[in-house]
Amino acid sequence: MRDKYDAIIVGSGASGGAVAYQLCKAGYRVALLEKGRLIRREEFSKDELAYCRRDIVTPNLFDEYHTIEEKIDGAWVETPTFESGWSFWNGNIVGGSSNLMSGMLHRMHPDDFRLKTVYGEIEGANIEDWAISYEELEPYYTLAEELVGISGKAQPHPYKAPRSTKDFPQAPTQESAITKLFDRSCKALGVTPLITPRAVLSQDRGERLACYYSNFCGSYGCSSGAKGSSREAFIAPALATGNLTLLTNSHVTKLHSTQKEVTEVEVVNTLTLASQKLSAKIFVLALQAHESSRLLLNSANKFHPQGLSNSSGEVGKNLIFSAGGAGGGTFYRKSMKKKDFEALMQRGLFVNRSLLDWYIQKNWLGGKEKGGLVEFMFEHQNNISRAISTRYSNSRLLWGKELAQAMHSSFTQSKKIRFEIFNDWLPTDDCFLSLDTKRKDKYGMSVGKLRIHGHPHDMSVAKSIAKECEKVLQEMGAEDIYSSLSSTPPQNLIAGGCRFGDDPKRAVLNKNCQSFDTANLFVADASFMPTGGSTPYTWTIYANALRVGDMIIKVLQRKL
Repeated sequence: MRDKYDAIIVGSGASGGAVAYQLCKAGYRVALLEKGRLIRREEFSKDELAYCRRDIVTPNLFDEYHTIEEKIDGAWVETPTFESGWSFWNGNIVGGSSNLMSGMLHRMHPDDFRLKTVYGEIEGANIEDWAISYEELEPYYTLAEELVGISGKAQPHPYKAPRSTKDFPQAPTQESAITKLFDRSCKALGVTPLITPRAVLSQDRGERLACYYSNFCGSYGCSSGAKGSSREAFIAPALATGNLTLLTNSHVTKLHSTQKEVTEVEVVNTLTLASQKLSAKIFVLALQAHESSRLLLNSANKFHPQGLSNSSGEVGKNLIFSAGGAGGGTFYRKSMKKKDFEALMQRGLFVNRSLLDWYIQKNWLGGKEKGGLVEFMFEHQNNISRAISTRYSNSRLLWGKELAQAMHSSFTQSKKIRFEIFNDWLPTDDCFLSLDTKRKDKYGMSVGKLRIHGHPHDMSVAKSIAKECEKVLQEMGAEDIYSSLSSTPPQNLIAGGCRFGDDPKRAVLNKNCQSFDTANLFVADASFMPTGGSTPYTWTIYANALRVGDMIIKVLQRKL
């Protein structure tokens, strides 16, 4: 019997949408399975309670959760996330968490692809070079840049990755007046300010409208289509080909397989709990990294007793996050000229500045060191969280008129600027996913247990960069400057767990992100990454997924 689909893709986020686009444009029949629902562009709102307090785009933690293991006072302590409230679900909707990103995208540096070779081993870290080079991925960075519609301006910098095109497809998004002060201050310190590349349209493009500058990018969907999410950049044009079947509320609980290949996926409808099995020639996992590992481990059978694609024993191992931290400062009306402060208070416009001066440094922490990237931005426009931050004064809870005055002052007499540091989270033996066989979710799947532990080197790098960032804010005239660094990672940037490589005894996937054990299985999300670079992962996920799509097309050409 002929398969109904040439490929089944599990997950519709950054990687799933990109693979679907490649296959559908090439004429193949694809089923894209998404656990969540479709939220249409016009349905996206700036409702803070809905998106930030009630998790309308993520599962209920009493139905679906993870167990987190952290080292406390020298002992590993496990806590289910329904107790801690620390959710590791990120955007279970069509387009996944790419709908909710801030859209600040960067390419990895060529050195990031050969971290072990260039910088050497670090005790306690499982660093490996990538199975591909920057040069192999560069054409796909360029393709993603065009398809996503990244705005920006190519500027010279010794630590910027080489480009094969002269400039970005669109001009930079509009900038706040603070950028003039930022640029002057950086240059006074001998630092090079760079315009931030954004997956946000500065001009209309087809049915996607330009940014309307609400300052609600992070954690919110875009109602104009300006943000280059998977649903806008890839799924919509894939649907237009007529080759894509989008199946929402479709949760894959198991992959069935023989010794050599995956035969079908078991799918549960999240609304009715009815189940069905779907088959195809090719199967692609495109979830988030920890969930791809969990699905593979939950798909163990007599042919693959340790879990599907896990003959190496490496599935779930070497999870990585994004190390770094944040900091900021405040500008006060009383300390600035009226016209300068009023310009600063103009709502919606981006700071739009990044710093790469500390991405690579010689004789910094000792020898040639890998550093990190810094992004600058205003505090989020969320009014509720901004109001909540004013409720205490010197550890005393404010109330009534006193609270109202504090809130009014916070909203009208000051403006906060923030920075976020991104540096490598080094993979270690103490950061991985396994199955919590004692606990199951509402679908009967063993819950994922994430052991989370950062390498001390990560914090050393972040602290060094934070000191430099504070100097920039001091030069700008900001007050109340602070840094907040922690080895606890942000849960929206997860990679690793299914490393690619050349040795099937030490890797889960080959260089094409194809399973060593089951040749018709590919993993296209961030699981493949042995190291994550010092940037947000999204652009690299997009680029690699487009590359994987081309690899799958070659396999399908041989199969048909």
